[in-house]
Amino acid sequence: MKKITIAIDGFSSCGKSTMAKDLAREIGYIYVDTGAMYRSVTLYALRHHLFNADGTVREQELRRQMEHIRISFCMNSETGRPDTYLNGENVESAIRTMEVSSHVSPVAALAFVREALVGQQQRMGAEKGIVMDGRDIGTVVFPHAELKVFVTASAEVRARRRYDELKAKGMEADFNEILRNVQERDYIDSHRATSPLRKADDAVELDNSHLTIAQQKQWLLAQYRRAAE
Repeated sequence: MKKITIAIDGFSSCGKSTMAKDLAREIGYIYVDTGAMYRSVTLYALRHHLFNADGTVREQELRRQMEHIRISFCMNSETGRPDTYLNGENVESAIRTMEVSSHVSPVAALAFVREALVGQQQRMGAEKGIVMDGRDIGTVVFPHAELKVFVTASAEVRARRRYDELKAKGMEADFNEILRNVQERDYIDSHRATSPLRKADDAVELDNSHLTIAQQKQWLLAQYRRAAE
């Protein structure tokens, strides 16, 4: 089979990353979680007090500090999946908190942040053989990807998944707060001026509201084999 680029886009908490990680491992491709990259910038902004009291971003200060934000991925031998590193620190758990989730959309909407990270992402995928998930992979980062998948699920289902994930990690979680966050992120991601979340015209859509992980994996492998023939 030929080596291809696989772009997986979709709404928050719909299982994109799990699907993408499992597929990459199955077929021996490189996996890049672009959402983790935006979350890392958000974590940096939180740690450096780059948010105003009303939750807006101190844009000029963040713009000046973007050159100091270095994001990388390193394989975790125990999980078999890549962990996210911010300036050399493993932040895989820190970027998954509700605090980061509630601040990431305004950061991801900034044109200069997206420009910086999209450039990194395109360089990562220059040689193909890559699975990348996010919000604008099939529309902006890799518009010519051989396989584009758009994943969706109901807001309630996605909030429940996020709630269960946080509780399983022993973290505090409130379902109604998470649901509101999911709905707010959907709106911001879909209505931002730069690279809004939308389904690419040539993407195949998967509503996984009622699918098991095994069913999703089987479906995605079939899509990969079709595209890579």
